Amino acid sequence: MLNIVLVEPEIPMNTGNIARTCAATRSRLHLVRPLGFDISDKAVKRAGLDYWHMVDLRVYDNLDDLFRQNQIDDLWLATTKAPQDYSKAQFGENSWLFFGKETAGLPQWFREAHADRCIRIPMRPDARSLNLANSVAVITYEALRQLEFPQLSGEGDMKAAFPPSREGTAANK
Repeated sequence: MLNIVLVEPEIPMNTGNIARTCAATRSRLHLVRPLGFDISDKAVKRAGLDYWHMVDLRVYDNLDDLFRQNQIDDLWLATTKAPQDYSKAQFGENSWLFFGKETAGLPQWFREAHADRCIRIPMRPDARSLNLANSVAVITYEALRQLEFPQLSGEGDMKAAFPPSREGTAANK
């Protein structure tokens, strides 16, 4: 199972979108305090997050607390400051993907402690960054692609309506 870690997330809509990605992909969501919003049952219901019950959610007081409670051997840190793009990472079935808060990213000391595990999403030099929820989706789906989408369906309802085409036809090119 992939582990998605948000360190001090600030914007509730981003975390809601990331929670939906985690629910859809069977990834575990870890939130590291402080949080910029309320995740009580009442607040979640008021926000209309009808998939929240599908999210395997863990909350920690700080990064030390997260590391104290978990065995983390395969971690990757998403940061615009990374020297390599995410396609160079070899994700495993128990990878931990770390993302920082919207206004400041991951703490510098944490990035420096794991410099060889820092990855970035390629983008034009004058663009600051992608939205946090988009960044999580891009890297999560790359990790899942490498793992051949475990326990996820790659087929939709249209499959029954369209018989498989023969190899080499124009439809397959």
